[in-house]
Amino acid sequence: MRRSELAAFLRSRRERITPEDVGLPSGHRRRTAGLRREEVAQLAGVGVTWYTWLEQGRPIRASIQVLEAVARTLRLDAVERQHLFRLAEVPDRAAPDHGGPLLRPEIQVILDGLNPMPASVVTERFDVLAWNAAYAVLFPRLADAPPAERNTLLYCFTRPDCCNALENRADQLAALVAQLRAAYGHHVGDPAWTGFIRRMEVASPEFAAMWATQDVAHPHYHAKVFRHPLYPRLEMTSASFAVQAAPGTRMVVYTPDNDATRAAMERLVSDPDQHQFPCWPAHQARDRDLLTV
Repeated sequence: MRRSELAAFLRSRRERITPEDVGLPSGHRRRTAGLRREEVAQLAGVGVTWYTWLEQGRPIRASIQVLEAVARTLRLDAVERQHLFRLAEVPDRAAPDHGGPLLRPEIQVILDGLNPMPASVVTERFDVLAWNAAYAVLFPRLADAPPAERNTLLYCFTRPDCCNALENRADQLAALVAQLRAAYGHHVGDPAWTGFIRRMEVASPEFAAMWATQDVAHPHYHAKVFRHPLYPRLEMTSASFAVQAAPGTRMVVYTPDNDATRAAMERLVSDPDQHQFPCWPAHQARDRDLLTV
């Protein structure tokens, strides 16, 4: 099915380009619109037979260099290029690594409107791209971290238990890793994903053991219990929604399960003071020491 989609996509992109667009004579005996296969092959610098097989959906492997040449010849934009590489099951080294896709300003407006419910936008790899004030209340260190460190999995597996925002952390981690494993199936061989997995395995033997189980799962509703220095038990349920304007991302919203949790979140969002766990100074000193090594 993936090869059939690749073949159809290549044909559609080829047929929209006229010979005049690429400096070729139009001729008078063209039976179909757009370029011929042999013309695409010539312009891309690849074999006619090889390109024909690629467009026919035959089981051949394409290199990054060849796909780049085909993408340039067919004048693919960034989204089309990513789609081509994904269908061909080849990692796109031009795809962005950290930071994820750019979010429209309206997304932040929606997040802010969800206060006092904590909400964020994350990638399939759990990189946190945007969040609201309620989310920052629960995860202040994550919200203040540089983009390369702003990752939910990295936070959950490497933060000490004494100041981890998840009270029922042990119940949640296996599900998070299973979701990552399912998403990884779409990115096998992608250097950014491979590097992230290796980083997590080194940072957390617990993650490495869960990753080795090969369990897979999709995002769904989860009962979560958070903790805060002023409120040791904040009971919520998470829900995920795809952000269509930013492919590969989803908005995660935590809904309070009871009036006490909702009232606590309202007070925390309205209170400008940052309350820290008692262990915070020690962790700050440790982080400073690591930076100076």
